[in-house]
Amino acid sequence: MAITTRVVERPIEEASYVRATFKGLALTFKHLVDPHKVTVQYPEEKWDIGPRWRGTHRMLTTEDGKAKCVACGLCPTVCPCNCIKLVPGVDEQGNRYPAVFDIDEFRCIFCGYCQEVCPEEAIHVGRHYENAEYDRKDFVYDLTRLTAQTHPVCEMWDPADPKGE
Repeated sequence: MAITTRVVERPIEEASYVRATFKGLALTFKHLVDPHKVTVQYPEEKWDIGPRWRGTHRMLTTEDGKAKCVACGLCPTVCPCNCIKLVPGVDEQGNRYPAVFDIDEFRCIFCGYCQEVCPEEAIHVGRHYENAEYDRKDFVYDLTRLTAQTHPVCEMWDPADPKGE
């Protein structure tokens, strides 16, 4: 069986790179003179993010400053990326508390399952998005850092609006 090649003729207007270049430049110049440009001067100006934005985690605390978490183990069980490390402990009164609670923010996909499954509403994904660090190990948030977060929390859904509209 012989190998054959087929030559396809294209019209010059489809094969012209000069024409495509001029079309791209025309689009660029059109955007340069567009009066509806929106430029945000970032550190000074910030956009308002939506109430459902899922960002850096936050652990809510009780009135006496302790974490609301009861170390039930549901959040590391439901986490699809296995970024939550929980080691439960028991105090003198027999109450459970998290002896170790770490969240690796690099591994997290910010799905919000931990917030949805928490029976005590202790862990929340917050509305904070500026989390730059110089070292990778600083992205592992321990219990002290999680309880120190003060940013607002994400509103996953409103019970008054079950369709989420």
